[in-house]
Amino acid sequence: MFLVVFRNHKRADIDADAYINDSFAMEALAREQPGFLMFKSYTGDDGEVLSMSEWEDEASARAWSHNAEHMIVQLRGRDEYYERYTLYACPSPRVHRFAIDGVQQP
Repeated sequence: MFLVVFRNHKRADIDADAYINDSFAMEALAREQPGFLMFKSYTGDDGEVLSMSEWEDEASARAWSHNAEHMIVQLRGRDEYYERYTLYACPSPRVHRFAIDGVQQP
């Protein structure tokens, strides 16, 4: 498994509708990519967004980062949407699981 974590704060003056459209389009496109496993996104009380995606391997995650449509939206993100962001790329993260009912999530 390869884990990608994207932390960001948006600019106050972004075009929210354009951002939402790009966000939904990129999630749909990512789900079609070979090696895609999961995507989740959470927003904190301070406005910081934490998004995570899981991939079968590093090659799959890198292929997604170089997808032509994704690269266009990445540039738009830097130019129009994000005040700041940090991307973490985590090969072979150590995983611990617990479930009170014994049913493990993937």
